[in-house]
Amino acid sequence: MDAATQARCVARARIMKALAHHCRLFMLEELAKGERCVFELASMVGSDVSTVSKHLTVLKTAGIVSDQKRGNKVFYRLRTPCVLKVFDCINETMQELS
Repeated sequence: MDAATQARCVARARIMKALAHHCRLFMLEELAKGERCVFELASMVGSDVSTVSKHLTVLKTAGIVSDQKRGNKVFYRLRTPCVLKVFDCINETMQELS
């Protein structure tokens, strides 16, 4: 494997790892409906704000979401909505397995 191919695969793996948690997948589904603040997502997920913030940081580092601070709240939105296409592929795979 050459260096460019390896770098591409490593970058893809980083994004896939960011998607590899059920809470983060749920948050992405919610963000597909529109931006949300951390407090809203924490309430929806049923977890504390600190944990949800850590999940959102993983998604932000992977380039999947972006944030904007307004007053004392931080709002998140999908930066790359195309990531939701992965859900279609996963759903199709799940149907094939059943």
